[in-house]
Amino acid sequence: MAKVLLIDDDVELMDMLKEYLEREAFDVVVVEDGAAGVIEALSGKYEIAVLDVMMPRLSGIESLRQIRAKSNMPILMLTAKGDDADRIVGLELGADDYVPKPCTPRELTARIRAILRRTQQLVGATNSDETLKPISVGALSMYPEQRRADWAGKELELTSTEFNLLEMLARNVGHPVSKNALSEIGLGRPLARFDRNIDVHLSSLRQKLGVLSDGRSCIQTVYRLGYQYIRE
Repeated sequence: MAKVLLIDDDVELMDMLKEYLEREAFDVVVVEDGAAGVIEALSGKYEIAVLDVMMPRLSGIESLRQIRAKSNMPILMLTAKGDDADRIVGLELGADDYVPKPCTPRELTARIRAILRRTQQLVGATNSDETLKPISVGALSMYPEQRRADWAGKELELTSTEFNLLEMLARNVGHPVSKNALSEIGLGRPLARFDRNIDVHLSSLRQKLGVLSDGRSCIQTVYRLGYQYIRE
């Protein structure tokens, strides 16, 4: 059973979500404040954390910042409906996705499963599998089996979602990849209308990657088509 950490002080909602997730075969622990949630998240016992933005003692945004400083575990943010500012800040700090509150247990469970499908290695995968072979494009080297990426020999600190998006772009180097395809691979769901998740994740990736010799980013926006990784 995948172990899920819920960090939220809404006791009634967390009880409902915990009960539903446990019926869906997840092992669930609930923590009711941000400071304790950070400690628990960094224990290494969980496959994913669900973190509310509005938290006592330590805000969800600051909790996310502290977790990301030491861990790349998948994190799903709970944000107030329509609060774009918290949503964008959370994504910029490394949240993998978000769910606006109030949310249904079914929706949250679907989002958790989607993220886990893309962060956990497939059972039975072998070293001969094409999807596990290293990828090398200019200064970028990616090692899918280890979920590791380097730029000019220096390891990149990427979230699971960032790794998935970068891998898809690198495998399609020189060809545009649609935002919907990136959303399906990186987030595990179709791109919603007005959804800026992919844009924010790719903006973060651009900051983490080096630039080409002419100063351009290796990730380029292709008008009406999506994004493209370009060669040196």
